[in-house]
Amino acid sequence: MKKVLIIGSTVVDIIVNLVDSLPKTGEDVHIRSQHMSLGGCAYNVSDSVRHFQVPYILFSPIGQGVYGHFVREELKKRGISSPIPSPDAENGCCYCFVEKSGERSFVSYHGAEYLFEKSWFDLVDVSEIDSVYICGLEIEEKTGINIVEFLEKNPQLTVFFAPGPRLTVIDPALTERIYKLSPVLHLNETEALEVSGEADISKAGAYLYRKTHNTVIITLGEKGCYYYNGKKEEIIAPIPAIQADTIGAGDSHIGSVIACLKKGDSIPVAISKANRVSSAVVATSSALLPDEDFQKLNI
Repeated sequence: MKKVLIIGSTVVDIIVNLVDSLPKTGEDVHIRSQHMSLGGCAYNVSDSVRHFQVPYILFSPIGQGVYGHFVREELKKRGISSPIPSPDAENGCCYCFVEKSGERSFVSYHGAEYLFEKSWFDLVDVSEIDSVYICGLEIEEKTGINIVEFLEKNPQLTVFFAPGPRLTVIDPALTERIYKLSPVLHLNETEALEVSGEADISKAGAYLYRKTHNTVIITLGEKGCYYYNGKKEEIIAPIPAIQADTIGAGDSHIGSVIACLKKGDSIPVAISKANRVSSAVVATSSALLPDEDFQKLNI
């Protein structure tokens, strides 16, 4: 089986559990707890792919400073390395504020982990891979063009694009170039409606399919997950969960979809399994699902 190239960031998630909700300007609040965890969209996706024992390459720059040191040491513990040489710039972090309801807000400090040099892509043995994951956070940066040009030079690769809320921020010309690569698109309901300008997911799915001519996957939270492949649209039933926090839910979902498709599952089956994984992640106070919890899913 060929590998998945997972392009993107690995960061430190500083998870702050609030007593109630985010403070207003000038307000002073206490928190319930806080802790640091390995995170970042690319790393979260890679961890889900790993659970399914699908081979992958984590293509993620790791910078300097206290956060870079934390990331490097945590990856070392897990036996993971990136082929990218360490850039001489500070690594950033993500402050994850978790409200009592489990909903989260992010405040990100972008550092070296989001910037990709053109020469680094020469380190990729394209014969080893057949698919690529990309995220909107890296594409919107000044070096996002380097990622897109690499994909354009390798049109044989299947692209999975999870733009997140950045699709309306990325240079429209660059977005159109990604669409021409016919990526499998993965968004949540709010993102899909916003970028399409439509009022319901069916119309949003059709709009996005006309852009990519490939499967559009739209997660709907507690309502499940919608997909449209140009011929069929369907909502795959959700898996109920007691919500601890929603950090990493989308990353775990697309990572699971990629892994299941690699193993030969159909889109509906892959999404159904991904729903189970992301539900378990939502019930965990972290973006990552412990190995023992994944084993309990019996997927």
